[in-house]
Amino acid sequence: MADIYSILSSSYSSVNLNSPTKAVYKNVEPKSYEGTWSGTFNNGQKFEFLISDVNGFRARVKFKSGATTAYQQVLISNDSFRIGDSKFLLSNKPGLAMAKTVITDAATGSTTLLQGYAHQS
Repeated sequence: MADIYSILSSSYSSVNLNSPTKAVYKNVEPKSYEGTWSGTFNNGQKFEFLISDVNGFRARVKFKSGATTAYQQVLISNDSFRIGDSKFLLSNKPGLAMAKTVITDAATGSTTLLQGYAHQS
């Protein structure tokens, strides 16, 4: 039994707790993000991102889709951010963005990727 604890102890202490990230955080143009972004996923379900208080590379976001509503402060990196199981990716075209979300079936555990375009209003 002591051998198990020594193995766990040595493995735990040798693990690097600071995992490197490839994300590049730099200040963004607030007007490019702020506002209400609405769209429809490829299954016909409507969604909405309400983005406010963009400061540097941080923003406050409210995401609504079906029965799901999420509030979160996000970090914008490479023209995108994540909120819950969803991702928002700003397009090169002004006022257009791509949204993706993963839906997990509670009964089977299978996942489905929903995608759609959002327009800024």
